[in-house]
Amino acid sequence: MPRIGVTSLALILAPAVFATAHAADFTLTSATVKSGGTVANEQVFNGFGCTGGNVSPELSWNGAPQATKSFALTVYDPDAPTGSGFWHWLVVNIPPTAKEIPKGAGTPGAPGLPSGALMTRTDFGAPGYGGPCPPKGDKPHRYQFTIFAVDIPKLDVEANTSAAVVGFNLHFHTLAKASFTATYGR
Repeated sequence: MPRIGVTSLALILAPAVFATAHAADFTLTSATVKSGGTVANEQVFNGFGCTGGNVSPELSWNGAPQATKSFALTVYDPDAPTGSGFWHWLVVNIPPTAKEIPKGAGTPGAPGLPSGALMTRTDFGAPGYGGPCPPKGDKPHRYQFTIFAVDIPKLDVEANTSAAVVGFNLHFHTLAKASFTATYGR
């Protein structure tokens, strides 16, 4: 087996170290939902026994890798009693110049999504934001808000594409991601 010198090893590992270091600069924040906080009633689903406003939160990001060609945004509940979690919002093909999504943009037909962005089907069965609504009496659920820096301008998906297929595409095209988690229970 050939030996690899320290210099050769450094050249091999440098891209991975750079990507990891650069990804650490990538952040996602919200003036509406605080990392580690509780999701407000304004963002909670209105249905299935919940009486929230179902208004999508404001989200903004910074520090994406220079090679980013688009962004994707997801909101996911890993604690849903489904065996596979629950997808609350998916937005893909967000242009690389975008830095935020304003509050309320998750309602289909509402203004605010960056030009070219596409909402895809959630586990509620349709595109658009669907807020938290865990089963009554269950422990508070975690809601993971994630922005993905994507290496292609458009994922090959449509509005009726499932979250699993969106996730499959993101798996192969993510340069970096940033996320935060908030909770909600009832």
